Amino acid sequence: MLGRVLCTVLLVGALPSPAGASQGHISVILLGATGDLAKKYLWQGLFQLYRDQVSSGHSFTFHGGALAALEPGQRLMFDMLKKLSCPPDEPPNRCAVLKDQFLKLSQYHQLKTAENYTALNREIETLLSQEGLEEAGRIFYFSVPPFAYTEIAGHINGSCRPRAGAWLRVVLEKPFGHDLPSAQQLAAQLAGFFREEEMYRVDHYLGKQAVAHILPFRDQNRQFLDPIWNRHHVERVEVVLKETVDAKGRTSFYEQYGVIRDVLQNHLTEALLFLIMELPANVSSAQEVVQHKLQTFQALWGLQRSSAVLGQYQAYDSQVQEELPEARGHVSTTPTFAGVLIHSHSLRWEGVPFLLTSGKALDERVGYARVLFRNRAYCPQSGTLRDAGHSQCKPKQIIFYFGHGTLNTPAVLVSRNLFQPAMPKDSWKEVGDRSDLHIFGQPLSDFYMYSPVKERDAYSVLISHIYHGRKDFFITTESLLASWAFWTPLLDSTSRLPPRLYPGGVENQQLLDFEMVAGGVEFSLAEPAELLHPGGQMPSEFRAIQSQFRQSPLVSAWAEELIARLASDMEAAAVQSVARSGQFHLALSGGSSPVGLFQRLARHHHGFPWQHSHVWLADERCVPLTDGESNFQGLQRHLLQHVRVPYLNIHPMPVHLNRRLCVEEDGGAELYAQDIAALVANASFDLVLLGVGTDGHTASLFPRSEHGLEGAPTVVLTESPVKPHQRMSLSLPLINRARQVFVLVLGRGKHDITTLLSRVGREPHKWPISGVSPSSGQLVWYVDYEALLG
Repeated sequence: MLGRVLCTVLLVGALPSPAGASQGHISVILLGATGDLAKKYLWQGLFQLYRDQVSSGHSFTFHGGALAALEPGQRLMFDMLKKLSCPPDEPPNRCAVLKDQFLKLSQYHQLKTAENYTALNREIETLLSQEGLEEAGRIFYFSVPPFAYTEIAGHINGSCRPRAGAWLRVVLEKPFGHDLPSAQQLAAQLAGFFREEEMYRVDHYLGKQAVAHILPFRDQNRQFLDPIWNRHHVERVEVVLKETVDAKGRTSFYEQYGVIRDVLQNHLTEALLFLIMELPANVSSAQEVVQHKLQTFQALWGLQRSSAVLGQYQAYDSQVQEELPEARGHVSTTPTFAGVLIHSHSLRWEGVPFLLTSGKALDERVGYARVLFRNRAYCPQSGTLRDAGHSQCKPKQIIFYFGHGTLNTPAVLVSRNLFQPAMPKDSWKEVGDRSDLHIFGQPLSDFYMYSPVKERDAYSVLISHIYHGRKDFFITTESLLASWAFWTPLLDSTSRLPPRLYPGGVENQQLLDFEMVAGGVEFSLAEPAELLHPGGQMPSEFRAIQSQFRQSPLVSAWAEELIARLASDMEAAAVQSVARSGQFHLALSGGSSPVGLFQRLARHHHGFPWQHSHVWLADERCVPLTDGESNFQGLQRHLLQHVRVPYLNIHPMPVHLNRRLCVEEDGGAELYAQDIAALVANASFDLVLLGVGTDGHTASLFPRSEHGLEGAPTVVLTESPVKPHQRMSLSLPLINRARQVFVLVLGRGKHDITTLLSRVGREPHKWPISGVSPSSGQLVWYVDYEALLG
């Protein structure tokens, strides 16, 4: 009987107990006790917990549960337990005694039905009564597939909760859903059985020593980091996890999840949050850490299809066919490699790229988080003439090295030309000169390097935190749902995107290299012909094409790609104009078509010279500027509030003067024309962005308008056939004085007018857009496939 064994261990055990009464009994129940995770990590972690806490005053029993019947399940479980090991510094005799005790305190149960859980509870209660033990609490570790969570949670809540006054800790393994709706559903189901403080969602990366030390490192080195931990000094942040293994044997799991769900949404995101979140006053407070994580999520720009590059190693599809008979004939688009670019609009990080990268079948196994600092130094003297390690011309970086790779150990590295960090000497030790090793092209002698005094497995660390009730190393419901809300749009937008094929290992060479382009990422090299996807092209594979429309250049693509191209062209025009004249005058139309463009400019074009730009309106509705229908209000909401345009460089149209809207005697149109004449050389805008209405109108110049289609280059009041009727607009002659005019046409609803415009000549009184023809500039049409082809 387990009771007699427990009594023997407590009273006759070879290790002395501390003076004083027992602190209570803890029952640890491992569900999925014969599975792969239990075999590799969890039993070893529980044995580590027992070794660490055997003299703490608590008594323990360990219950392994699985679906297998008693005899085969017990045999499987104890085969695992016999292979448990102690670290090298543990005296062999002590290890042997502790292992023997642990095995005697462990028992297998078939846990398949509600009756099985009732019987388990009865056995625990009997043990407590017979031995006269006070119950401290119970730990249920769910090492089972998530589809089983709800049923097991019901059994525990119904018949296996601890006595009143004792705590319950339920440990849940990922995946926690596969998108936001599924995560919300699972969270709601579990909330019906357990309180938030009872649930410990495991992300084992939070147990890795280098990851777990990011926040303490930032806290202990505030004096050095506070001045430089911002967009003025940080060039970029990278979080990387590379694996050499492939998904063979796990394709049933991988087909459901892929690399983004498996690694980026959880492990790499958590490490990134530790790096970029505002530091809480108390980094050990789970509540404060969670609140700062949530604030960080809120400051991240949403992800789009252009935010990621995806790959798949060549053998993956054949492995799917082999392991999943139901997938025969199906061509998998599941990514096994991903590189994702993330941006924040916070004051601290605006414009700094955060790069998250992970993949299988790569050239090495390594994981790290790296903060690379800008380097403004120039050193004319040869590096051999001075202390090269401290040279200001060397790269400046801080690296949290998760393990494996060149170093083969967790480590924290700080460039010597930054500062010597403060590190806790009881848990981290400085590593001596290892100039024979290099990392990111630099000898280790260029860094202050620290490694753990005692390396610990991530699961052992987390199991210890569960025992101590430390929630700051686990994922809360709020944080989980915030993460899924951030990642789900990217997963949806790339779900049918064919990934780039790569051969695997060192043969990948530069095939997976990618670069930041126009606020997104693209592979640096074209895909070799022999690696292209079989079969015909999918619409998402089409690239932007150029041709002619109304004798002017035409750029056409799917809407998202078209807007990306237009935004890039606008930025290039702005940079060129500032280089030429020191400023850039941009006139923007309102309406719904440019909203996506404004958002892209705000989120992805951090090289746009906003400080030297003047923003004008091509047209405006005669409503107060605070009204939701105001073109300026839309421009403000989607663009201006997110970029740094000097206040005096923003020029809304004066439609609201003397508490009246567009009254001719108030002279608002004349005032705007005067401002343009005073500030814009030759009243020639550098760029005017226009749209096209289904009736052929552009800006607020409508068919058969009495004003604005001919005459002087000025600003006019016009009448719209739809409410609000009164408008203010640049005149067609003024538009045609621009150096460049870009016309954006989006959507199937514009197909008829696009087709008509392709056939008619210059008839501005019928179709005002047909009168757009810059006298000494260039007109470019940006038309998406739906508008062009229907």
